[in-house]
Amino acid sequence: MPRQKPHINVVTIGHVDNGKSTLLGRLLWDLKLIDEKILEQYRQLAKELGKETFEFAFVMDKTKEERERGLTIDPTFYKIETKKYEITFGDLPGHRDFIKNMITGASQADAAVLVVSAKPGETETALGPDGQGREHLLLIRTLGIPQFIVIVNKMDAVNYDQKRFEDVKNMVLNLARQIGYDPNKNIKAIIPVSAYNGDNVASKSSRTPWYTGPTFYEALDLFDEPPRLVDKPLRLPIEDVYSIKGVGIVPVGRVESGKMRPGDRVVILPSKKPNGVVGEVKSIQMHHQDLDEAVAGDNIGFNLKGVEKQDIGRGDLVGKIGEPMPKMVEELTARIVVLWHPSAISVGYAPVVHIHTASVPVKIVEIVSKIDPRTGQEIEKNPQFIKTGDAAIVKIVPLKPLAAERYQDFPNTSLGRFAIRDMGKTIAVGQVLEIKEKKVEIKA
Repeated sequence: MPRQKPHINVVTIGHVDNGKSTLLGRLLWDLKLIDEKILEQYRQLAKELGKETFEFAFVMDKTKEERERGLTIDPTFYKIETKKYEITFGDLPGHRDFIKNMITGASQADAAVLVVSAKPGETETALGPDGQGREHLLLIRTLGIPQFIVIVNKMDAVNYDQKRFEDVKNMVLNLARQIGYDPNKNIKAIIPVSAYNGDNVASKSSRTPWYTGPTFYEALDLFDEPPRLVDKPLRLPIEDVYSIKGVGIVPVGRVESGKMRPGDRVVILPSKKPNGVVGEVKSIQMHHQDLDEAVAGDNIGFNLKGVEKQDIGRGDLVGKIGEPMPKMVEELTARIVVLWHPSAISVGYAPVVHIHTASVPVKIVEIVSKIDPRTGQEIEKNPQFIKTGDAAIVKIVPLKPLAAERYQDFPNTSLGRFAIRDMGKTIAVGQVLEIKEKKVEIKA
């Protein structure tokens, strides 16, 4: 299957109930990608559940639990085409309990869409100290996502008022600057929208005559095509493994770097075996079509021969025999920024690290130095502790097997970027600077 257009992954972020699911549902409807009958069923369902304006969101929210709560729990992926791109959209959870899923989804994104509400009070909550809009923006900044569009949603709730739009726009610009984004470079568009009514989603709205910029659909083509690490060794973090009758084992995930072809012999680390697992790629699929070759940036499923399902799983890294192997971590040195901690972090702290698709308990064994978050200059050697707002160089030991990479070797991928989670919150985010490797004997 030849590829017609470059492929990018875009993630929607923002506070719960600010309209992320409705925005994507509406876009799919306007592009005639949803059947009228199906939307009518969702409309009825929304009515029965007492959530009458939720039918577009229900298109994105698949599970019964999500529909009843009106929340998105698991990332949902949809594919659309623009003039320039094939886009896979991830609709990511906005609710605090589900932020772990948000991290996994966002670690695969090339660009983001931040949805904020124009409703007074809702904007301030989302972008305030405890708001998910703020936390999501910090996360995508640390994950290295270099570009995003801002959707100022629910303009119908403020009678399409230009002044309210400008106020919200300025709040977003200030927050973006605060966390290190350059709005002129990183923000591709800020758009007044009513997702439910379809204003400026796929077509221009007569209700915002004062707005002359692109619609949401047009703005997607303003994203820059991300550089792909096609010439690096193959790395694919496994997201899930399926066993399909008559086919066999099918791991799925996004190719972060390199290439994969049918016939390749691959190694999977750490796996459930002490020295990894080796198998052969039989076939590769993307969006239900066979590929002769998968390259960096593709979300694929691939059929593996010679591997048992119970030996591999989410969080394992796939590499290729004959190329440098994924690194098994004995200890890693990282640069981290503490986003939130109720007291202070000292040596011995044992949270969970989420890196690519892996989540592993770890222990901080040394705080090497406290650094200036903007310049990277050392402020203090071996501090006793670090707290909210601090940036630091730390040494971390995984308490379960982990394969990862240095950020500089695989820039702008999830292989060397991570979040530290504890107590149901994102405590810190960081990048891997050095890896002390654990030796493994791979039987190729």
